[in-house]
Amino acid sequence: MHNHKAPYAIIAKPIGPICNLDCKYCYYLEKQQLFQRNTSFRMSNEVLESFIRQYIASQDFSEVVFSWQGGEPTLLGVNFFRKVVELQKRYANGKKMSNALQTNGVLLDDRWCEFLAENRFLVGLSIDGPRGLHDCFRVDKHQRPTFDSVMKGVEFLEKHNTQFNTLTVVNDINSRQPLKVYRFLKELGEGFMQFIPLVERKPGKEAKELGLDLSMPPVQSEKDNESSVTEWSVKPGQFGEFYIQIFDEWVRCDVGKGFVQFFDVALGNWMGLGSGLCQFAPTCGHASVLEHNGDLYSCDHYVYPQCKLGNILERPLYELMDSNLQLQFGRNKLDLLPQDCISCEVRFACNGECPKHRFLRTYSGEPGLSYLCSAYKRIFGHMDPYMQVIARIVSSGNEASLIMDYVADEDRQKRFKTAKRNEPCPCGSGKKFKNCCGP
Repeated sequence: MHNHKAPYAIIAKPIGPICNLDCKYCYYLEKQQLFQRNTSFRMSNEVLESFIRQYIASQDFSEVVFSWQGGEPTLLGVNFFRKVVELQKRYANGKKMSNALQTNGVLLDDRWCEFLAENRFLVGLSIDGPRGLHDCFRVDKHQRPTFDSVMKGVEFLEKHNTQFNTLTVVNDINSRQPLKVYRFLKELGEGFMQFIPLVERKPGKEAKELGLDLSMPPVQSEKDNESSVTEWSVKPGQFGEFYIQIFDEWVRCDVGKGFVQFFDVALGNWMGLGSGLCQFAPTCGHASVLEHNGDLYSCDHYVYPQCKLGNILERPLYELMDSNLQLQFGRNKLDLLPQDCISCEVRFACNGECPKHRFLRTYSGEPGLSYLCSAYKRIFGHMDPYMQVIARIVSSGNEASLIMDYVADEDRQKRFKTAKRNEPCPCGSGKKFKNCCGP
């Protein structure tokens, strides 16, 4: 058995970039241009078996987690994933197998959801909010809205008690209505939410030569600047407001009931436990992408020729993950961190953010500043006093939900301090403040 020097995860794309939708902001559809025109994007049995066998063997854990994405993986049909489960059982060697499937939900039906529930797949459902917000960008190949089709898929998931979370792309439109998005998502699934900021840039010369519509990973040069982002990308100021409004409602009403990945990850950093998300970890390089043909790339956002590590049919998976190219890729996140970031008061929570977004320059002129830097400074600064309290609560062995009592008391005190004589008393007595608690 060969074990990677550090834990790693592989996102498998068994149908590559092929999808039944045509989401206007999608960064992966264009990856078709990186393969030959007559390519079959269906992962072959040879690649599938090699991947499952190698991945299980290289994981020195009692549980091995497989992540299946696309494109749209449900296009492969249920029988493909029956084969997945069969191969996992064959090579499990006493380890527990877990599967996560990311889907747009459009093709879900009784057959799919029976299979997913029976085999305990965790489904990630892509949905950008209620109808008007979701349908702004998430359309099918005929440019028709998809909200109703997705909600039909939700009905099948709920009918078969299939476990699912929601994944929402935060773009220029839905970022303007954070509470509308959050309250809608709270009603879906089990209240687990993941938000991904949409930041894409218009193509440069190298991307255009490959026939791509979006920019390749940041090249730290004088030409990198904020003005190059696409019109549907989220604005830093709006992104900061998006998370702050959601956090303020969550910390007052939903702690222990609604779970936002961003808040859970942040708490880990506040408690000194480290980030469970590469985006906010000091280094990266532990989450790679396997394309349909066995090609392995450094990261989901770096599926480009210069970030191709090799092919698992030609070189063992563990060797590719331990290659100098991948190790340097992971170290670059820290090694290229600007001095302004190193001395930043929220570095412990941010760590420079995702390298994909680090295409601006700092005030002192250094390259490598995140496009969302101002947003994260504002978000983490706002969360800090509450996160400190939650960290103390959890460290003492109590439930994090106790923070809601703390915040309620704090809010009450603020209302007493600002209450006017003839307003209803904040204590709830129904009397005027001057005739109740005012004196």
